[in-house]
Amino acid sequence: TVTFLKYLRALNPDARLFIIWDGASYHQYGDMKDYLQEINQDLARSEWPITCELFAPNDPAQNPVEDIWLHAKKFIREHWSLCKKFASVKRLFTFVTHRQYFKFPKTNMYGYFGSLKSELSQAK
Repeated sequence: TVTFLKYLRALNPDARLFIIWDGASYHQYGDMKDYLQEINQDLARSEWPITCELFAPNDPAQNPVEDIWLHAKKFIREHWSLCKKFASVKRLFTFVTHRQYFKFPKTNMYGYFGSLKSELSQAK
């Protein structure tokens, strides 16, 4: 998990990241907790380079990440004919989930995304 966060920061070092994860223990403890304390140091929460929001595991009603999984699985089911090997499934999954902005209705309920909705409507 820490390696993944470092990868995301390397993609755009000046960006502030807002990560939404389920309540898996490896998202909350050990190396992950130490890394977040190190990277966010003594900054105010509003200035943290990485903010992680944790939701109940596998709860589609609460967790927008479940919508992304569903979106990816649906895409793979629709393009199953391209999947001759598991490596093809992984490539399709990466294709449909990476470097995209997902705008599912429930993302507006949380943190930055809730305020983004009001900012976008004011800009019109």
